[in-house]
Amino acid sequence: MKTPKLTSLLMGLAVLSSCEKKPSAQVENYWPQAGVTYEIFVQSFYDSNGDGIGDLNGVTEKLDYVSELGANAIWFMPIMPSPSYHKYDVTDYRAIHPDYGTMDDFKKLLDEAHKRDIKIVIDLIINHSSSEHPWFIESKKGRDNPYRDYYVWAQKDTIADFINKKVITLDSDNITQWHDPGFGEDFYYGFFIGGMPDLNFDNQKLREEIFDIGRFWLEEVGVDGFRLDAAKHVYPDDRASDNHEFWKDFRAEMTKIKPDVYLVGEVYDNKEVVAPFLPGLPALFNFDFHYTLIETLNKMDGMLLARKQKEVLDFYQNITSDFIDATISSNHDQPRLLNELGSDPEKYKQAIAILMTMPGAPYIYYGEEIGMLGLKPDEQIREPFLWDVKEKDTGRATWIEPVYSTDQTVTPLALQKDDPDSYFNHYKELIMLRNSTPALALGSLELPDTSFDKSLMVFSRKLGDQEMFVIHNVGDKPITIDLPQEIDSIYELGEVNIENQKLTLGKNASIVYNQ
Repeated sequence: MKTPKLTSLLMGLAVLSSCEKKPSAQVENYWPQAGVTYEIFVQSFYDSNGDGIGDLNGVTEKLDYVSELGANAIWFMPIMPSPSYHKYDVTDYRAIHPDYGTMDDFKKLLDEAHKRDIKIVIDLIINHSSSEHPWFIESKKGRDNPYRDYYVWAQKDTIADFINKKVITLDSDNITQWHDPGFGEDFYYGFFIGGMPDLNFDNQKLREEIFDIGRFWLEEVGVDGFRLDAAKHVYPDDRASDNHEFWKDFRAEMTKIKPDVYLVGEVYDNKEVVAPFLPGLPALFNFDFHYTLIETLNKMDGMLLARKQKEVLDFYQNITSDFIDATISSNHDQPRLLNELGSDPEKYKQAIAILMTMPGAPYIYYGEEIGMLGLKPDEQIREPFLWDVKEKDTGRATWIEPVYSTDQTVTPLALQKDDPDSYFNHYKELIMLRNSTPALALGSLELPDTSFDKSLMVFSRKLGDQEMFVIHNVGDKPITIDLPQEIDSIYELGEVNIENQKLTLGKNASIVYNQ
């Protein structure tokens, strides 16, 4: 299939530069602006002591693996004490969950990670605590308790119209926000569930407690930053400006301790709602990227994601130039990416090629690099990592019986390492490409102004005098285009043929080149 109209498009994109034809092979650490972060659910990662639960010492044992993959940082899902398996309901903000180890274990992990130039980011859950937190236990004792105002309480008759009313949001399908602790008089507010009562940030003493917790982890423990859970919900939606101001205050307090502290926020909404958080949370997860990536591949609409990403970046730029776009292809709250793409290995590999050639600071959810599977409920998208075949896998967690990621459905890492066509080696190659090509890591996103075949995604990445051109055929049929001149390919995925200044890309094939 030939599309000559692309000739002028590609000629328009072509800018000869004085840089070398091939990007430098030197690997750079572009974190946090554009580095790669690896998300780990400790419980399912690596069990070092045989109790069936992944632990911090297990992560320490696998830091060389994280380095081999090419990741520059690790984001840990919650590691603090909690009554739940997921630990998003904290009972002690200054400790490590005993299943995961001790604070000394965590400090050892930090030290070993930093020796490898791996940064450590922890989940900080301050929108709410556990209902078993000592603060809340005290708060329940009565209206005069000094901890009462650490949470949001209301008398039943003042909230009668709201007790059974809830608008479902993107990040919560809970239909009950006000909860009765058992007395039938005063209700407390918990946006997500009753076991997670919301903290009251109108209380200055509570705010100071939270700032002190942040200082503790930065100064006394030594983490590099925080992922701020449910950042949008610190105040209700009708108090958005108060939300924005709180995060500015939080950032100011944290930078007093660590000027280069990394703060990435979870604001699960469209760009108009997300962008005003940037002055306080300079990195924000780009959920639009995740959903539009999947839509692009499943609808075979090449420019859908490219245009969306350009729109988001330009919008953010109008708010502040000091922002980090945390791009994700999946995470612990979404079905596994391979499931979302119909278990199509070619689509899956191309999804990661797109992620790694687009602007942003990409996140990789543990297990995606070996093609792990999973659908809701959440436990089944957080199943144990498969390090080796079952009889040899001494570190595989067993806290849950996997439904989706089993030896029958997922090839363990040990076998994938020896297969040059494996998902693992695909991820590793693309991360290396990104980390050794400044324009792909930090360059601007330039889109063509000419129309072309619907299944093609075409853009360039430019930084200084280096410009890389990227074409992804997200369709299921080959596409042939005319090239304006000879090209120098630095990366190819799938069936790629260049002959007589014609480029043919097969199903889910991609190319990165300069000229």
